[in-house]
Amino acid sequence: MAIAFLDVDYRANGARAACVLAEAWTDAAPLSEHSVDVRSVEEYEPGNFYRRELPCLLEVLNSVPIKPAIAVVDGYVWLAGTSSPGLGFHLYQALNSEIPVIGIAKTAFVGAEESAQVAKVFRGESKRPLFVTSVGIELATASHWVQSMAGAHRIPLLVAATDRLARSAQPAMRNSDQ
Repeated sequence: MAIAFLDVDYRANGARAACVLAEAWTDAAPLSEHSVDVRSVEEYEPGNFYRRELPCLLEVLNSVPIKPAIAVVDGYVWLAGTSSPGLGFHLYQALNSEIPVIGIAKTAFVGAEESAQVAKVFRGESKRPLFVTSVGIELATASHWVQSMAGAHRIPLLVAATDRLARSAQPAMRNSDQ
């Protein structure tokens, strides 16, 4: 099973989309790393963030040589119950509802603390939770997997690796072997 961890970093002239693949939730190191530079991105539009980020995520996923079994986004699947889809839900739809999507967010949106669609996951000794949402897979299962991820701190190692790859100043790569 391949798990795709996804993130995007915006730059003056576009964005860098990153994908770190892992075989298991408990892996401490990636199976492979992929990144693409996206030259043209939509302007940020409050309430429609997915319009900016989704094309970048799809482009990096298209560069990955294997189809992941699960995709993980830096953000939310649901923003407030089932009536407000977030980036993760839009990715799920763009993937023809074939690949479950888990959202791992570091900050709460208004109402997240009370939403049944959001699980708070405490990792390490942190007093601040990660906010987990999902589609195509039970929230309890998604939360358990996030809790089990490698790393002694709040942010799992593979999530941190994806963030570093997206922010990297190195030229984009199609995979870590190139």
